Amino acid sequence: MLTARPLPARSKAFDLLLAGGLCMVFGFLSLAQAHFGGLLAFGMLFPLIWRRTHPELVFFAVCSVATLQWLTGVELQPGNIGLLVALYAITVYGDVRLSRVALGIGGLGVLMATSRYWANSDWKQQVTTMGGLAALVFGVWAFGERRRTRGLYVAQLEERAAQLERDRDREAKLAVSNERTRIAREIHDVVAHGLSIMIVQADGGLYAADQSPEAAKKALATIGDTGRASLTEMRKMLGLLKQDEQSELGPHQPRPQPGVSSLPELIENVREAGLAVEYTVTGQVRELPALLGLTAYRIVQEGLTNTLKHAGPGARTSVALDFGREMLTVVVTDDGRGAGVAPSADPGHGLVGMRQRVSVSGGTVSAGPKAGGGYEVVARLPYNLPSGA
Repeated sequence: MLTARPLPARSKAFDLLLAGGLCMVFGFLSLAQAHFGGLLAFGMLFPLIWRRTHPELVFFAVCSVATLQWLTGVELQPGNIGLLVALYAITVYGDVRLSRVALGIGGLGVLMATSRYWANSDWKQQVTTMGGLAALVFGVWAFGERRRTRGLYVAQLEERAAQLERDRDREAKLAVSNERTRIAREIHDVVAHGLSIMIVQADGGLYAADQSPEAAKKALATIGDTGRASLTEMRKMLGLLKQDEQSELGPHQPRPQPGVSSLPELIENVREAGLAVEYTVTGQVRELPALLGLTAYRIVQEGLTNTLKHAGPGARTSVALDFGREMLTVVVTDDGRGAGVAPSADPGHGLVGMRQRVSVSGGTVSAGPKAGGGYEVVARLPYNLPSGA
């Protein structure tokens, strides 16, 4: 009750004007009838300045002045309208339990007023007067209660709208974060593989430059071809990510995402980089969904990239695809020393991206050292993609 409710400056100004207007009209009308009654009227109207910031205190203050009026026998004045305004204020802006108490006090006030000011009337007039005053008090309270309920409903709608807006902003930020992660994964898959081949060829060309110029030229040619191929794939990927530019792609332009059918070309490029790769396909080959085909391609690409980086010279690699009845199994193994290389402080996006891709496709993946040496990556990808993938 003592804590002021926050109120905009415009609302405070309105309450000040309202209280001032009531004092000017009803206060001076009461003062014209009786000086003491006029002072009591101002005592019931002036506190209405704080009817919204301290509704409970205002109501009980106005009731106290009205009780003094009843005790001193001062007749009802126009200023008694302050009682109804105070009742309305505590009903709309005050505590719910105290608004019920205020209604009871209003009913008691009806009995007190009837017993004091209509004591000499016959019982029919007393009953009629009491019923009219009670209806007036209850009507003011009911109107205030309806106003309170409507205000709470509007506040709930505003809070729900604000919550929906916060949820939308949060989902938008999450979508942006997921998109950034996807772009980073795509960039890693596209660039890291090409750079690994180029680094291997550059090192080999530098070593063979003095003894075998032809081998050095071939290495440089491979570097150029690999760079151009990586740049082309990067452009395709960016064209896929920019959805607003999809309409500009020609009808006969190749699909930007590689798939299982692109694996022979990938493996051939790795072989040209000097890595011995054995490629086998078992089972009944079938057409795969674009997401599944891209996932299989990226797993093989990441496995070969890791072999180029860590397996060491003379390592041999095998890539096996098994088209089972319910899933595609992708196995990339090598017999190099990659399992013994100390892990980098920055693990990069490769293995993390691989696991994310397989998870989205509803499959499983394992990557680690092989028994007897070497490294192995095994991914199992169900043909039926999970809903929402």
